[in-house]
Amino acid sequence: MADAFIALFTLDNLTFLFIGTALGIVVGAIPGLTASMLIALTLPLTFHMDPVSAVTLLIGEYVGGISGGLIMAILLRMPGTPSSIVTTFDGYPMAQKGQAERALALGIMASVVGGIISWGFLAGMSPSLARFALQFGPWEYFTLVLMALVMLAVLSQGSMVKGLLGATLGMSFALPGIDSSIGQARLTFGSDALLSGFGLLPVLIGAFAISQILRDSATPQTIGDMKLPSRHLPIYRRDLSYIPRLVRGSVIGTWIGLLPGIGGNIAALVSYSTEKQISREPEKFGTGYEPGVIAAESANNASIGGALIPLITMGIPGSVTEAILIGALTIHNLQPGPLLFQGAPEIAYGIIAAYFVANVLMLMLMWGLVRYIAQIVRLPRSGLMAVILVFCVTGSYAVNSSFIDVWVMIGFGVIGLGLEYCKVPLGPFVIGFVLSPIAEEQLRASLMMSDGNLAEILARPYALLFLALAVATVAWPAIAKRISDRETTGKDIV
Repeated sequence: MADAFIALFTLDNLTFLFIGTALGIVVGAIPGLTASMLIALTLPLTFHMDPVSAVTLLIGEYVGGISGGLIMAILLRMPGTPSSIVTTFDGYPMAQKGQAERALALGIMASVVGGIISWGFLAGMSPSLARFALQFGPWEYFTLVLMALVMLAVLSQGSMVKGLLGATLGMSFALPGIDSSIGQARLTFGSDALLSGFGLLPVLIGAFAISQILRDSATPQTIGDMKLPSRHLPIYRRDLSYIPRLVRGSVIGTWIGLLPGIGGNIAALVSYSTEKQISREPEKFGTGYEPGVIAAESANNASIGGALIPLITMGIPGSVTEAILIGALTIHNLQPGPLLFQGAPEIAYGIIAAYFVANVLMLMLMWGLVRYIAQIVRLPRSGLMAVILVFCVTGSYAVNSSFIDVWVMIGFGVIGLGLEYCKVPLGPFVIGFVLSPIAEEQLRASLMMSDGNLAEILARPYALLFLALAVATVAWPAIAKRISDRETTGKDIV
């Protein structure tokens, strides 16, 4: 770990981390733009970079993108990122009362504390989990990926059926190309362009950036009046009494971040609800109550550290952003998972070190420049989208110097827009696309090892556990509804 921090504190790596964090804060502050979109756009720029520098840039963008969303959530009730939705509950009322500076100070403080506490879990748990995961074979990895996909689809926002549909569609789009097991083309429909399948980068850029541009063109967002905060962000000695709330929100956010498909917005909501339930003054929540801002912001930033744990220890993305990070590691011929700590420890520990330093840089940038960052939202939206479109086309073309990838990007932009119109979440779709090749590879290896005997899974305790958890995840909504109906019926009879 010490070597990772030493490697990080070089001029190049610190510069990339600083740039990534600053870019993330700016993009996160603009409603409609997300950290996932920023990382997808800058991914082509990392092709010829040193892997450690590339990782530090992307981690900085991730941390900054989630944290920056609180600025507009507090000032305009327009969360820059979905993770900041809960921050609007009390942050915006505080701003209306003339306490915008105080709300921003509490939000930034909670974000940093949440990030540092979750970093403690990331640094402490990751090496042990990676050693544990080395015991896994193909059956364990297949069922683990299956469990992650099912949990992501079922627990993501929207109905379970639409979540599963999104994951299935994503997996189906990963099928065209050369079958790695038998070396034959499949689902190419006679097109040579499909022999290599759909590229990960054009799919990601299309699903997130192009779909956002199309959606913004159809329903342009308007920015209302905004009172800029002063340079002074007040923090008081009495804020030490908030330490238990900060720790509680951070722990909740970290553990929810471990679960695939939950995300920072759900972590913030659970933390906020928990704080309200145990509070002696629950009626104050939603009226500009300081603990509400602390609960939301500590949890949504802590969820980042929690989501990075399964990413670097088992190669399982907890959210769309982690799926893009897997793509970044793959581009540099690195496979996230337990072998990452053995084959490329500088990358595994580099991610952990970069996450800690990015939180410190985020504090410095937001504390000193929040007044100026808030003004960025006043830039002409049409010009901003035009610049993003240029980056989209350039990034997609740069992968293989082929205009086919540009058409793929546009096609998946339309698909992404259609999925969102039909209320099918994009998260399961993209992660299904990313994890499908891994699941197929592990399933084929499992069947070859067992001579096609599916019953072999019953002799693998961990594989059986993951499979049982996947089945329980699918069955639980129906069971919970039946229990609720029985309780309602019983009350009616009484």
